[in-house]
Amino acid sequence: MYRVCARCVMDETDTNIKFDENGVCSHCHKFDDVQSHQLFTGNEGEVRLQNLVKKIKEDGLGKDYDCIIGLSGGVDSSYLAVKIKDLGLRPLVVHVDAGWNSELAVSNIEKIIKYCGYDLHTHVMNWEEMRDLQLSYMKAAVANQDVPQDHAFFSSMYHFAVKNNIKYILSGGNLATESVFPDNWHGSAMDAINLRDIHHRYGSKPLRDYKTISFIDYYFWYPFVKGMRTVRPLNFMDYDKKKAEAYLQETVGYRSYARKHGESIFTKLFQNYYLPTKFGYDKRKLHYSSMILSGQLSREEALSKLAEPLYDPQELEVDIDYFCKKVRINRQQFDELMNMPIHDYSDFKNWDKLQSLAKKSQMLLQRILGRRVSVYS
Repeated sequence: MYRVCARCVMDETDTNIKFDENGVCSHCHKFDDVQSHQLFTGNEGEVRLQNLVKKIKEDGLGKDYDCIIGLSGGVDSSYLAVKIKDLGLRPLVVHVDAGWNSELAVSNIEKIIKYCGYDLHTHVMNWEEMRDLQLSYMKAAVANQDVPQDHAFFSSMYHFAVKNNIKYILSGGNLATESVFPDNWHGSAMDAINLRDIHHRYGSKPLRDYKTISFIDYYFWYPFVKGMRTVRPLNFMDYDKKKAEAYLQETVGYRSYARKHGESIFTKLFQNYYLPTKFGYDKRKLHYSSMILSGQLSREEALSKLAEPLYDPQELEVDIDYFCKKVRINRQQFDELMNMPIHDYSDFKNWDKLQSLAKKSQMLLQRILGRRVSVYS
């Protein structure tokens, strides 16, 4: 039986987890020692948020947009999109349609855009390339099957930001609900070296329209030459997911999803079936543990939620059938993909060594320039 943290609900499915003499895990200690000091609430958070907004507005003077935000239709990005309207920012809103949007996600996005009066650019991916890339990942049998979508999402935002001379990319990522994540579960979705090697080994057609972000662009060109920053404003707010969802429902008529990541049919299947079945990873543990640490959920509530089934059997069959039809494989081929031996992302070419060197180089350049310069803040 796996050992479970006495404070959150993380367990030994993270093979690197450590427990102290009281049974409290290393994720909890990391939150207390590091991440909690990057999460600002109350007056301090408000001051930091206003200073950030002031800087964004100043750098955006004379431009059509002062920032860019990706909108998936999920609670985090949707709440951020509505709140920055109240702050007076002028974002270009980008949505990446990778072929898996639920009808409810499309409806929620439309409601937010209409309420806020934003300009929306929807980037529709080349489906034949996306299909080939996603099947490549299934054949590679790596944990993070969301990379083809996630990389396209961030790549599109960076390319649009450069095109429109925008320095600030606003992310709905936040420590209140996303502080816990095992480093050994999978590599970075931004690793184009890894993505291209997997596709080279298992793909059947060239990626002509699928744009990636190179290592040099991500770690040096964007932050140092273009002066771009990705910021997380929700870390400066008293962000409570339940309250945020209720606010969206009342303000824009937002409709809730049955489960986390219900905005993407593929991500729902990937996180609630593929990962737990093939790797034993239940991402609810990460989400609930993060919410326990930020005071949004009790451990008892989390354990009760974890006892609920990940999927209704009938709903699962519907989603598998939809996936097979979408990527044009039959159920036998799907089962064969599910039964293939698993691989770690590091079994393929990756940027890990370059990334380690880049982080050291960034710190050196920051000292030389006398200012904080990072791709992520």
